[in-house]
Amino acid sequence: MERFQEKSSFVFSLIDKYYAVFPKAKTILLQHSFLVAKKALSMSLNNKKICVDEQFVFEAAMLHDIGIFLTKAPDLGCNGEFSYICHGFLGADLLRQEGLERHALVCERHTGVGLSIEDIKRQQLPVPQRDMRPISVEEQLICFADKFFSKTNPTKEKSFEEVKLSLARFGEYTQVRLNDWNVLFNS
Repeated sequence: MERFQEKSSFVFSLIDKYYAVFPKAKTILLQHSFLVAKKALSMSLNNKKICVDEQFVFEAAMLHDIGIFLTKAPDLGCNGEFSYICHGFLGADLLRQEGLERHALVCERHTGVGLSIEDIKRQQLPVPQRDMRPISVEEQLICFADKFFSKTNPTKEKSFEEVKLSLARFGEYTQVRLNDWNVLFNS
């Protein structure tokens, strides 16, 4: 992990920039994001079937939740005006302003197993009506790794069965996607 951190000072500068006045949120964000990065890199390093840009995976995993401070999540030290589900596209907007389009796509596409336009309309979600499903292997890997860690119990890694159970209410597509990712990234 250290070799990735050394080349990623801009990641920590961005987090400092946006979280200077949110110390609790910053601590939670860093802890959660580091665990997601570690999980994603572990899966990629142990899997010869996939080829990923590991430096990018580290950076994007560290930034995937950068938008949480803009949401109403007081338990996380976030007192923004938006619903928590908005953190992905809000973080993507921030990263686009910073010139990090590829990283922004990870932010935007990591919610659940990704959000289709149909999901957004059917559930009347307060997010832009555009396809926000992960496409690249790096986007999918980070999205999958993220499901194993909660910000409310950040040090406990969920088992795959716990991940599936926690997302069961979102239907068959979500379960199929999780199973596909498990086969792809853990075999």
